[in-house]
Amino acid sequence: MKYSSSTTAVPEVPKVPRHVAIIMDGNGRWATRRFLPRVAGHVKGVEAVRTVVEACALRGIEYLTVFAFSSENWRRPEEEVSLLMRLFVTALEREVAKMHANNIRLKVVGDLSRFDAKLREMIANAERKTANNTRLTVTVCANYGGRWDIMQAVGKMVAAHPGATDFSEEQLAPHLAMAYAPEPDLFIRTGGEERISNFLLWQLAYTELYFTDTYWPDFTSEKLDEAIASYQHRERRFGRTGEQLAKSK
Repeated sequence: MKYSSSTTAVPEVPKVPRHVAIIMDGNGRWATRRFLPRVAGHVKGVEAVRTVVEACALRGIEYLTVFAFSSENWRRPEEEVSLLMRLFVTALEREVAKMHANNIRLKVVGDLSRFDAKLREMIANAERKTANNTRLTVTVCANYGGRWDIMQAVGKMVAAHPGATDFSEEQLAPHLAMAYAPEPDLFIRTGGEERISNFLLWQLAYTELYFTDTYWPDFTSEKLDEAIASYQHRERRFGRTGEQLAKSK
């Protein structure tokens, strides 16, 4: 599909968000409050991902993007990072066949060069296996950062237009890591924090933001419905006045 930017054109406003992006925050704090090791929260968080994937498919959402591991998460304790990598492998082993059986496509975006060869191969195999599925596209952002995304896109754009000194959004957009997806309609962050944390910086320009105190392991399909209900009560003007919006309906 052709990438369309909300800063160059007014997109359609679907009643049910076409694309939902989520920062899954609060796994460690969920575990700590229960006197459990932090990894227990991450394991429970994988179950929440499964729940939300199923809920999105049932509600007709076409794209779900989750922030699994940021480029800044390498700063965490080495033991926790190692456990997260093993959990990623386990999740791929257990979930890809189920996703494929349910016509769900899996994409993984980010700088995958820091992952070991086994994990990179598993990711490539999962993407190939599910490539033609059409019900829902689930994107996992791993070793991803919004600034990294913009910089790698700029590099590719410059290489594609040697000698050029003036560029447009339309020239940059095809090189973004998620050029295959529309911009998110709804962004959700769990865990009580209210920031974007270097996630999809380009793509979130006109996305509706929703923050909840709920820790990610406790995020249910009902919690997703609450976020969607909040989205449905927003007036999405994309730079227009309220009067212009009323006339366009």
